[in-house]
Order: sequence, then C-alpha cells, then structure tokens
Amino acid sequence: MMKQFAVLGIGRFGFSLASKLYDLGYDVLAIDKDEERIKAIADMVTHAVQADTTDIDTLKSIGLKNIDCAIVSIASDINASLMTVLNVQELEIPEIYAKAQNEQHAKVLHKIGIEKVFLPERDMGKRVAHYMVSNKILDLIELDPEHSIIEINALEQWGGKSLQDLKLRIKHGINVIAIKRGDELNISPVATDEIEAGDILVVVGDKRCLAKIKTDDGR
Repeated sequence: MMKQFAVLGIGRFGFSLASKLYDLGYDVLAIDKDEERIKAIADMVTHAVQADTTDIDTLKSIGLKNIDCAIVSIASDINASLMTVLNVQELEIPEIYAKAQNEQHAKVLHKIGIEKVFLPERDMGKRVAHYMVSNKILDLIELDPEHSIIEINALEQWGGKSLQDLKLRIKHGINVIAIKRGDELNISPVATDEIEAGDILVVVGDKRCLAKIKTDDGR
C-alpha cells in the first residue's frame, strides 16, 4: 500500500511539505487549528482537517493512529509542538519527524525520543554556504543524470505575479523550492507568494525543462 503521511501544523514549512508529498502521489492528511490555513491547503492534499493537535482524543477521532508517518511541523509554539509529539508517540505511529524552532527546541525533541528533527533554516544555510564557495554557478544540486536543482533569475514579466498565477509547474515542468530576494531567503514558498523583479528562484525539474526556461520568454 502507498505510504500515508500526516503533517501536523500547516505553516510555511508544513504547507510546502504536505503539498509536495501529495504532488509526489502520496496520501496526505493536513492538520492545523487555523481554519484559514486548512482552507488554503484543502485542494492540495488528500484530506485537510481543522483540529487541535494537542488534544489526543481529537487526533484519535480523526484516525491519526492509522497513519504510517507523522511530521510535526509546529515550531513557533514550542509547548504545542512538544504536546503534539507526545500525542503522536502515544498513538504509536511508526515514523515520527519534527521541525524545531532552534537548537534548544531540537535538543528537547531529541530528549523525548525524536531522532529525526528538522531545522530548515540551519540546514538550508549550510547548503547555500557550500554552494556559494563551490565552482558550480548554476547547478546547486544534481539529483540524477536527468534532474537538477538550479538557480534562475526571475523573468521580468513574472514581476508582481504569484507562484499560483505563474503556474510554472504546469507551463514549464519546474517547481520553485526557494526564493532569494536580496539578503533574504524564503525556503518554503507558498502558492500566494509574489515574485519581484530581481528575485532569484531555486527550482527543481528535468534538465531539459530547466535549460528551456533559461532561454524561453517565460509565458
């Protein structure tokens, strides 16, 4: 059977993770207590449920114990993160991952038994640092002989348009995984994020599509 995922906490990281897992063909359950976040992701996952993840009875009622892998992506509220992790552990879900806000948060998550902890900003920072001192100007990561992650300059006609409006995946076969604007790096862009002139996009896709986008007019 296809692996089933649950993403608990639909912030920028959770939104990006849940929607990408769904795009890859997996069953994804998205859970967040914020109604607007659930509405925003409802069409991009298998199921989206508004619920308080710190309430274990609620998690039981929505069938979370049947999930193969849970990712707790609540980081802004550390207490809620830890309570949610404890609930997921009590439900005996086979695989558990968690996002941490900082090193101290990560340390606590490790202490309560979570081995797989993400610190996205730290991890992306390390990757970008390696990239900046390498000789590869365009290829950030070569995934395999046919697919790469590269940086491209946002085309002028993309300025002022959201990722959702541009439909880059549909039109060009690429997915935007980060947006660099000056000294700022958005590592979890969502569909409503707008592109500005001068932005640098980190994109993943087939090398033929990536080569074409660099010479295409972008329409």
